[in-house]
Amino acid sequence: MTNDKSDNWLEIGKIVSPQGLSGELRVYPVSDFPERFQVPGKRWLLRSGETEPQPIQLLAGRYISNKNLYVIKLAGVENCDQAEALRGCKLMVPASDRPQLGEDEYHVLDLIGLEVFMQASGELVGTVVDIISAGNDLLEVKLYESFPTDKKQKTVLIPFVLAIAPVVDLASRRIEITPPPGLLEINN
Repeated sequence: MTNDKSDNWLEIGKIVSPQGLSGELRVYPVSDFPERFQVPGKRWLLRSGETEPQPIQLLAGRYISNKNLYVIKLAGVENCDQAEALRGCKLMVPASDRPQLGEDEYHVLDLIGLEVFMQASGELVGTVVDIISAGNDLLEVKLYESFPTDKKQKTVLIPFVLAIAPVVDLASRRIEITPPPGLLEINN
């Protein structure tokens, strides 16, 4: 048994500051699913220094597009002081509470740890260690030791787009890539 219960929870956002005087909160989202901030219902709040999130009711929420923030109203948070006390807390949902994804959408957590192969040769390139959200998501791949590149290079960034990563097979935990010439050397 590990003490780390974080596997059971997904962070969906971080409370950054109070909004106004009536207890509303600004949340910086780390989830792509707006309903997690806009649809009233139960959420969980992880206070800094605590390991177990506490249930809390989301009453309302709205998106402020030019700031990439949500403003939310939580039950029991009635004024600016109560809101201020929640600064830095994380909003969580159970890991089992994943929205249904479209056909070509993946959860970041599902991609980390997948092995990456060259589609043409079947050669193992490396393992996905991180996803970097940019305009297009980038897969950060830790190169397999035998993969022929400049020895100083430990990881490579691969655009996570259909043209370059046409096959994502979660069941067999592999991604096949068809990188354009030079892509695997671009980070040298």
